[in-house]
Amino acid sequence: MKRFVTTLSLFTSLSTLICCALPALLVTLGLGAAMVGLISAVPQLIWLSEHKVLVFGVAGTMLLLSGILQWRARSLSCPTDPALRDSCTRSRKWSVIIYVISIVIYLIGVFFAFAAPIIFE
Repeated sequence: MKRFVTTLSLFTSLSTLICCALPALLVTLGLGAAMVGLISAVPQLIWLSEHKVLVFGVAGTMLLLSGILQWRARSLSCPTDPALRDSCTRSRKWSVIIYVISIVIYLIGVFFAFAAPIIFE
């Protein structure tokens, strides 16, 4: 369950990055034509941009749930079998790494979706 929620939080964070940070980056770099081509190839990007509050709300909720599960699992013991213990330890480390990457991606998306339009008006 924890691995599923952590992975899902990564994908919801990526959706925030795709909806808001990618278009801003492409336009900033003068690649407006590439943005138009991307939107014509993947018209769902328009829906994500139009409903960014919902997208960020779901992603934030998933990140919060994943963080709660990470916090609760931090003190659980791993099996005593050396192979299973190593697998458990490795899984916990990767789970934390994926969670931190998800938060960074989410914060980049928040900046481009909500703060950048106000700052650079």
